[in-house]
Amino acid sequence: MVTVLDTRQPDATVSRPRHPEKAHRPDAAASPPKPDWIRVKAPVSKGYQETRQIARDNKLVTVCEEAGCPNIGGCWEKKHATFMIMGGICTRACSFCNVATGMPHALDADEPENVGRAVAKMGLNHVVITSVDRDDLADGGAEHFVRTIRAIRAAAPGTTVEILTPDFLRKPGALEKVVAAKPDVFNHNLETVPSKYLTVRPGARYFHSIRLLQRVKELDPTIFTKSGIMVGLGEERNEVLQLMDDLRTADVDFITIGQYLQPTKKHHAVIRYVTPEEFQSLEKVALTKGFLVVSASPLTRSSHHAGEDFERLKAARLARQSAA
Repeated sequence: MVTVLDTRQPDATVSRPRHPEKAHRPDAAASPPKPDWIRVKAPVSKGYQETRQIARDNKLVTVCEEAGCPNIGGCWEKKHATFMIMGGICTRACSFCNVATGMPHALDADEPENVGRAVAKMGLNHVVITSVDRDDLADGGAEHFVRTIRAIRAAAPGTTVEILTPDFLRKPGALEKVVAAKPDVFNHNLETVPSKYLTVRPGARYFHSIRLLQRVKELDPTIFTKSGIMVGLGEERNEVLQLMDDLRTADVDFITIGQYLQPTKKHHAVIRYVTPEEFQSLEKVALTKGFLVVSASPLTRSSHHAGEDFERLKAARLARQSAA
């Protein structure tokens, strides 16, 4: 079981726009109609309702809801989700992302222990910990990640831990702190090809993110590394193939490739919907380039099936070592 939750306390009495920082931007170009292969059923199952009620009873806001994930019905039915630490306000305003932008609140000193207790109470085998970007903090939130990993280890020693981190841009020593805490999987998403960074991920630097992933393996080769991208933002196929090569140069084990979906009219438009056949082709190519595991489909998301994928990673590494 995997659970991803944002522990931000919502104030239901206050009505505020979802993205005030984008309110005065002109609408993006209209996205094309969604094809049949990208459509999902509305979540109505008993398991979904139970997971939703757990979140409401504990005054939790899920990243699954905040990001508008299309897999929420299937994941919540199985009581799978993901913890998002350090609040629900990001210091960056990426054009693809549905998380609110602004000045974040102070860190909750009790959050790591609260997350650890929640993981133990829910009996999770594998947990994903992610966060917003916290450029306002001297270490980008690295110590908070460390404290959360340690709290999970103390409260639930049998649970494997996957982290999905920001890039810790211009935060010397931050990455080293997190790696020293020995997460089982270190994930940092590139999100898109370098030619799209100025319009899609303007606060980040492509080669800094590549170097961050490479540095993880230099510091601790036993940690699995992972990265993900979205397609349908106007990238060319050869750019995606070059990105795969860049990730393999950094010895990244696992790549996820999914279809970008436009959260609101103020966000980057979908340029095109990539067909299931194209995703299958990209998966085959990525495997030939040496990734241990590849997940590529229209509805693939970074933390989707994370627990099952961790088992696949371990099996693939063992098989490669045995064949060597």
